[in-house]
Amino acid sequence: MNQLKDRFRNFMYGRYGLDTFGKCTITLGLASMLIAGWTSNSKLSLLSWLLIFYSYYRMFSRNIYKRSHENQIFLNKTAKIRTFFYRQKNQFAQRKTHHIYKCPGCKQKIRIPRGKGRIEITCPKCHTTFIKNS
Repeated sequence: MNQLKDRFRNFMYGRYGLDTFGKCTITLGLASMLIAGWTSNSKLSLLSWLLIFYSYYRMFSRNIYKRSHENQIFLNKTAKIRTFFYRQKNQFAQRKTHHIYKCPGCKQKIRIPRGKGRIEITCPKCHTTFIKNS
């Protein structure tokens, strides 16, 4: 088993590997392959195979600079979407320990710990005070 790992490691040495853009293209390829199988759409099937082959081409490529540049362009284009989902995930994880209220004056989000009862909250941005249950 270790020989197989060593052979694969030696094979991948100097190659680009998997990145965020590669994960996205493989996921899109597999999803389109499933949809093409359900709908018997040959064009979508061809697209899915092209996406998967392109992903493997990028993964085994030795032109690391170019693949890294492609990934950086993808990350720049999807930054707002990824940030939105990261914030949603973070808020969902904190829902058991904190309340998140919006300031009535400036709409700034304020995080308040749960279980403190009825408290007066002062907005750090505009210094508006309001009362909420925590």
